[in-house]
Amino acid sequence: MTLTKEVIVDKIEVLENGTVQVRTATRILEDGVALSSSFHRHVCTPDCDTTGEDAKVIAICNAVHTDAVIAAYLAVRQAASDAAAVRGKDLEDVG
Repeated sequence: MTLTKEVIVDKIEVLENGTVQVRTATRILEDGVALSSSFHRHVCTPDCDTTGEDAKVIAICNAVHTDAVIAAYLAVRQAASDAAAVRGKDLEDVG
């Protein structure tokens, strides 16, 4: 009976806005048969640093995160931030 643990990136998804969703599976195996598994998810936004990511994730981010995608992502974030600031000011003026 040999117990082993493997940690692999088992799912990579690209969203419309260029965000890359990554799922990492941690599996405990006995003689190659999975006994248990758990998952961790994280995202790589178009403006993120991919240092330390799995090679497959880096390759996909490099392909997807073009200058145009990064600029569009940052513009949407800025617009959302500006809208939140305006809503906050409106609430302060009323209260």
